[in-house]
Amino acid sequence: MSDKAPAWVPPVMRAGYYARAAVYTIVGVLAFLAAVRGGQAQGTTNALADLRSAPLGVFALWVISIGLFAYMVWRLVDAALDLDDYGSDAKGMFARIGLAVTGLIHGAIGVSVAATAMGGGNGSDGGGAQSATQKLMSMPYGPWLVGIVGVITIGAGVYYMRKGWGEKYKKHIRVTPTTQKLDPAMKFGCIAEGVVVGLIGISILIAAINTDPSQAGGVGEALGQLRSMSFGRILLGAVGLGLIGFAIENAVEGTYRILPRYAGPDVMTMARQAKLKAEGKLHEATA
Repeated sequence: MSDKAPAWVPPVMRAGYYARAAVYTIVGVLAFLAAVRGGQAQGTTNALADLRSAPLGVFALWVISIGLFAYMVWRLVDAALDLDDYGSDAKGMFARIGLAVTGLIHGAIGVSVAATAMGGGNGSDGGGAQSATQKLMSMPYGPWLVGIVGVITIGAGVYYMRKGWGEKYKKHIRVTPTTQKLDPAMKFGCIAEGVVVGLIGISILIAAINTDPSQAGGVGEALGQLRSMSFGRILLGAVGLGLIGFAIENAVEGTYRILPRYAGPDVMTMARQAKLKAEGKLHEATA
């Protein structure tokens, strides 16, 4: 296997992260405004459908759609070539399968965004989750399969929360004055994304337990659950800001992310800097 990524991979990767940043910026801003002004937050589908009516909105949707396809390609190539050096043991293969799955999910979102750009895709945000759950529920052992999807989605939420709390997002981000200043926003953003994904997983699991696909929801429903809680507007506003923070994290990855097989082992990443600081070796490494 080559020690370097193909030259076309980094720009494709960066386009993918920028597209994710655009999506989470829109959803996060609308969630925060819903908390401030009152009303319900919108999920990904409805938020992007609103973008279509804005000046240059259709063009923006096509750019986002192409970017999400780029993210899919990047994840699939990353998984196949192991560009992040996860390895080929059981743990590494599990991580690489996860990369491929997330890539395919973003490709499906890209299809939905393209449909919205062409004038379709204006259904409710929960429709996609409910439709997929209904199809899965109709298969042999359907409720069990839906339950497994729910548990996996909850696990993904826990992963994002751990990624933020444990600052694991720093592993592949280059140290710069900008990344250091944006560090708190990135941490908060990963935790907020974990909360939203976890709530989606819980709704899917409840749908499996009750054999009721209509109880499965997407981002809009997850934000609606927060809105209905005690101090819901405060929670919704905080998560809205957090999703903007997650958009910042994606934009930072789009600009400053490194590929171990492309950049080599000696690049000073945020994680490496933190480790050297803890060991008292930072001055020695930068001298």
